[in-house]
Amino acid sequence: MKKITSYLVVLFIATTILSSFKKNEQSIQTEPSEFELLVKYLEENGNFINSDLAPAIILASEIKDNVKNDKYLVLDIRSESWFEYGHIKNAKNAVGPELLNYFENEIDPSNFDKITIVCYSGQSAAYYASLLRIAGYNNVYSLKWGMSSWADEFAQNIWVKNSTNTYADQLETTVNTMPEKGDIPIIETGKIEGKEILKERIKEAFAKPYKEYIVKAETVFENPSDYFIVNYMDEEKYNFGHIPGAVQYQPKTLATSTNLNTLPTNKKVLVNCLTGQNAAYTVAYLNVLGYDVANLGYGSNSYMNTVLTEKGWEGFNSEEIQNYPVVE
Repeated sequence: MKKITSYLVVLFIATTILSSFKKNEQSIQTEPSEFELLVKYLEENGNFINSDLAPAIILASEIKDNVKNDKYLVLDIRSESWFEYGHIKNAKNAVGPELLNYFENEIDPSNFDKITIVCYSGQSAAYYASLLRIAGYNNVYSLKWGMSSWADEFAQNIWVKNSTNTYADQLETTVNTMPEKGDIPIIETGKIEGKEILKERIKEAFAKPYKEYIVKAETVFENPSDYFIVNYMDEEKYNFGHIPGAVQYQPKTLATSTNLNTLPTNKKVLVNCLTGQNAAYTVAYLNVLGYDVANLGYGSNSYMNTVLTEKGWEGFNSEEIQNYPVVE
């Protein structure tokens, strides 16, 4: 009888320990990942990239009308030599990767109604403006077309040179199916709160030069299967013609409740919009979330500019160049 009793006691203890272990295991398995915590935080605090505020792009005419307005700050992130060659009146020269530090230590952003980031083409400015928006600076914008919209002397070697029709005859009209929702990126900052995870991810994003996120059209068309191509535009433009293999994603739908988790984590995600500027905003967001992501430089203008211009689909042309005066 004693042996049976002892056996039952041991069995009870073993069962209790095993049950406890399984409960702990389940607890560990259901604990939200850093990615989930970060997305939840972003979606509860404005969800900028999926809101009507995105992309935060300002026209040259508005900047021109406010060059004497102390509430408008222009930060030109081009090289010092190009800034000295010619810049917008009252603009300040700043370094793109150091903008977060500039906002935290050099200025009080709340003193301005609008802070506009300016670059050569508008793409890197859009990327940094997006990071700053995601970080909580809700008065940050980027200049559409960059300094190429300000004067022809800046446009010639940037937008004029890179607006081509080289691959307009290589587009497809096949509708490629969006993947099912799958794995999520792994983020390892060591933080346990969304706000703190975001801070670390923003710092990491600023530390990597934007040029490393750019892919040229020739590279994509030579090997489109190397990328998961996000056609980030509406259905009409997608159906007209897109890069072979591209999948259409309506702008402002990359949230966990819609299509975010359909993006692959084992392949570089290439975002293609019309100008490369809307895409740059999205690339910044996806980068912060841990995706391996890139922007198609100059967007669809890099391979079908004439079509975009003729259809009024944000094709860069001479009418976009305002030829406003510059300070030398």
